[in-house]
Amino acid sequence: MVVVVLVVVLIVIFIVVVVVVVVVVVVVVVVVVVVVVVVVVVIVVFGAAIKVIVLVVVEVEVLVRAATAVFLVVLVVVVIDELVGVAVVVVVVLEVIVLVEMVAVAI
Repeated sequence: MVVVVLVVVLIVIFIVVVVVVVVVVVVVVVVVVVVVVVVVVVIVVFGAAIKVIVLVVVEVEVLVRAATAVFLVVLVVVVIDELVGVAVVVVVVLEVIVLVEMVAVAI
């Protein structure tokens, strides 16, 4: 009887952990997509505004492109950092699953 209760508890814990991981991954993906869309819109609007205001000065456009490139590189680094964080969470969850299986086998 105790073994059955422990197995049921371990299965419930496993399901909760999987649901939490899925929710975290979905939230991170949604945040990344929203950030990318906002950045693209800002770059398009900002670039269009600069081109309309300063048509004569070529250096300003070059500076804007350089700043945009730097901003995109920083954005890629942030996105990679977020994905690495999600990967760490997934690894921890997998370790918990292995531990739960080991306990279940030991019982």
